[in-house]
Amino acid sequence: MPQEFEGDLADAEFWGADLSRATFRDVNLTGARISHAWVVDVEIDALVDRLVVNGVDVTAYVNDHDPWFPLRTMLRPDTPAEMLATWSTLEREWAATHRTVEGLAAGAAHTSVNGEWSYVQTLRHLVFAMDKWFTVPVADAGFDPIGLPNTGSLDLPWPGLDLSLDPPLDHVQAVRAERAQRFRSFLASLTADDLDRSIDVAENGPHPLRECIFTVFEEEFWHLRYARRDLLELPAA
Repeated sequence: MPQEFEGDLADAEFWGADLSRATFRDVNLTGARISHAWVVDVEIDALVDRLVVNGVDVTAYVNDHDPWFPLRTMLRPDTPAEMLATWSTLEREWAATHRTVEGLAAGAAHTSVNGEWSYVQTLRHLVFAMDKWFTVPVADAGFDPIGLPNTGSLDLPWPGLDLSLDPPLDHVQAVRAERAQRFRSFLASLTADDLDRSIDVAENGPHPLRECIFTVFEEEFWHLRYARRDLLELPAA
């Protein structure tokens, strides 16, 4: 069974370590230095800001060829106005994805590709993520029953969730729309003075409000990418 490492490994040093086939997810590699290493068949999917490979700064090349780069740069905005702009962009991208789903064969939204979540399950997870990081701790409302936690959190006692549910796409979209509107209204009224307010998030503990907002953005961004990737594998109507 592979080992799992979580928590603060800042300033750690790895000497002679075998990291082959290792997975780094949701990690901060700012200032990382890798030398005397084999970097073979490695995939990096990240916001790239000054990446130097074998003495060559490849940052501009990578970002120029990354169609997601403009949206990536919006995920950690500084001001409430920029946060609202980020949310508007994410909503537009998801609307385009919904139109793609409408053009697929019947049942496609409930179809898993390569063992990943179906489109409906992805949206249910985003309902859960919104509730965990905003609806419950910030808006002081409850979890919607259709929310779907990530695998590592399934066994936690999330109040109000019903994991036996199998809701249709239109119901999930309606819940998403209600959550999105509440989040949008909150961002529209948000002030800069509030961004560092401490929020107690279930399972994850205290976080500044800005980090809660960033987490919502990041969840929406990454699952948008996963959904677009998987939808390409499904047949058209």
